[in-house]
Amino acid sequence: MAMNALDAISDPTRRKILELLFEGELGAGEIAGHFDISSAAISQHLKVLRETNLIQVRVDGQRRIHSLDYKGWKEIQDWLDRAKSFWEDRLDVLEKELRANKIKKGRR
Repeated sequence: MAMNALDAISDPTRRKILELLFEGELGAGEIAGHFDISSAAISQHLKVLRETNLIQVRVDGQRRIHSLDYKGWKEIQDWLDRAKSFWEDRLDVLEKELRANKIKKGRR
């Protein structure tokens, strides 16, 4: 079963990799240097991030340079937009209810 972008960012190591790439592109070795896990484990995390289109890789001589791939972020943004709409609608209803109760109490 293929992993989606939200599943991919649920892992703290992958989130840290993404945070590193927010600062700019990095080679795999540079990324691995920020962790106390094996390079093979980092490679697996990078693979998941590539497969979910959250990062992309380009070859520069012997190096593989990783950077953010904005295609995969659309899935996350769409989910966030749905969650925001869900909560905004409910909070608007709550606010109206609270204001109505406040007005009722003021009349007593």
